[in-house]
Amino acid sequence: MKLPKFLLADNSDFPEDLFVVHTEYPRFILNVEEEDVEWLDDLEGDDEETVATEATKVVEEAFKWCDEELAKYDEEDEE
Repeated sequence: MKLPKFLLADNSDFPEDLFVVHTEYPRFILNVEEEDVEWLDDLEGDDEETVATEATKVVEEAFKWCDEELAKYDEEDEE
């Protein structure tokens, strides 16, 4: 099965939170409201700085994707 790179998620146990699930390496769950990341994969690499830079980049991409996705919902509501 082919999965999207990002998924939106919520949970009734955390009614105030919105989550983004990143399905590709490095997999993680981002709590958008708390700006907290739970890594599902071990981040490996020869250069810790490069690994940290790449991790930061993909988390920023997740925030951007989430903002764009939520904007689409807002547009649908306006129609």
